[in-house]
Amino acid sequence: MTQAPSISAADARTGRDVRLACRAGKHRRQTSGLAPGFVQANLAIMPSAFADDFLRFCQRNPKPCPVLAVSEPGSTNLPDLANDLDIRTDAPGYRIFRDGENRGDVVDLLDVWQDDLVTFALGCSFSFEEALMEGGLGVRHIEQDVNVPMYRSSIPTVAAGPFAGPMVVSMRPFAPADAIRAIQITSRFPGVHGAPVHIGFPQRIGIVDLSQPWQGDAVSIGADELPVFWACGITPQAVALEARLPFFIAHTPGQMLVTDMKNSALAVI
Repeated sequence: MTQAPSISAADARTGRDVRLACRAGKHRRQTSGLAPGFVQANLAIMPSAFADDFLRFCQRNPKPCPVLAVSEPGSTNLPDLANDLDIRTDAPGYRIFRDGENRGDVVDLLDVWQDDLVTFALGCSFSFEEALMEGGLGVRHIEQDVNVPMYRSSIPTVAAGPFAGPMVVSMRPFAPADAIRAIQITSRFPGVHGAPVHIGFPQRIGIVDLSQPWQGDAVSIGADELPVFWACGITPQAVALEARLPFFIAHTPGQMLVTDMKNSALAVI
């Protein structure tokens, strides 16, 4: 199997570096660890008829769906996040849903774009991973060069219109003392999911087998480590499946839109 093209961290120093590489077809893999200091965003794109309900859903569920920016209907840019952004080409991959079914991933949206589509950019936990590493904590999926493991939990979201369903969570393992430090660090970033929603005992939030994530890749967990779970920005993909929207677009999990916004702008003291 041919491996998807990927740029190195040395060539991805800014959000614009990553976006231009995606636009040129030079990067089609996960974005965790790229463009240190720059905010990465989850995507939820839908017909404007559903946008008001989805905005209410985000307002009622700020942990998994922290809104960074919302486009005008049909607009392909998000000026609050970057000046030269084209939402149709600037993420590594996109996932298409029709009538509540996953129709697969595409590398751009040029052939499927509609003039009534509204783009929501949502905060991503990749943004706080930089702060974790600066705090001396290892991030396992980056260390193992895989995508972060993501699981459908039994934690309910608060419904709005057709949008309802389970919260998706991402997991990073830590030794107990490091888990406490991870809580302290990520609590400073409420705009990108903030503090964890659960620690240890995955079965208590409906996760039976950590080796079988819903999306992403399993990572090793030491005998002395706890699984720590954060609300995840692919929750909209789970609720889109439940809502059976006629048309919905998300990013391919782990393959985020990298913006020109700085992570430091989202930190609270």
